[in-house]
Amino acid sequence: MEYDLPQNFQRLHEAEELLRGKSLDIIRDNDLKAHLAIVELAMDLADILRQFPTDDEDLKVVQLLGMRTFNAFASSLKLALSGYMQNSALVMRDILETVFLLDLFRGEPSLIREWRFADKQQIRKKFSPVKVREALDKRYGHTAKRRAELYQLFSELAAHPTMKSALMLRPEIGGDAVIGPFVEKGALMVQLSEIGRLAVQVGEILGSFIPGWWGPASACRTSFIQAKSNWLSRFYPGSRTSKK
Repeated sequence: MEYDLPQNFQRLHEAEELLRGKSLDIIRDNDLKAHLAIVELAMDLADILRQFPTDDEDLKVVQLLGMRTFNAFASSLKLALSGYMQNSALVMRDILETVFLLDLFRGEPSLIREWRFADKQQIRKKFSPVKVREALDKRYGHTAKRRAELYQLFSELAAHPTMKSALMLRPEIGGDAVIGPFVEKGALMVQLSEIGRLAVQVGEILGSFIPGWWGPASACRTSFIQAKSNWLSRFYPGSRTSKK
């Protein structure tokens, strides 16, 4: 006997689809397609990297992490367009943590094997999110702790039940919190900006793991470079490279 979903679930799904249409209208009306374009190409690079034939177990780890970002981008974007901003931001924190780890491996490939075989104590000591951020700050000579601040922001607004997290349940600043999905122009624009910024970083780092001589990646790599340049020119005038 076929089981029908409860009517409230069906109504909720219909509302989510209506909100998705509203979100896409906001994107069209405000010329925000560059965000979607860079996310799509970062996901394409993750898929291309997945297809690269290799027996290198370390590179296979990178491929798996790239696949993780693919699924996370798809989930975060779907949630944002359907009105679940807080949940979308929670998934973005996962992307942020993953791209930091990938960046660590990019600079020190020998760490991949070490990470693969690390026990819980070794993970806490060297590969926990805070240790990875500290290692990247040291590598790039950064003292402002921007990685930590951004990670903390995602944590407070989305990952943890804090008083600040209630802000993402309010369509208007100072307004009442609402239950269920909602779409508000300003919130959506901020959400897409963050997704786009993460996509620039993810695509750049994943692309660095794909050998330059491998033909199947060339078209995607070129498209990403062009889209990244367009994205930076539009949203970060004067900048030609993403901020590490």
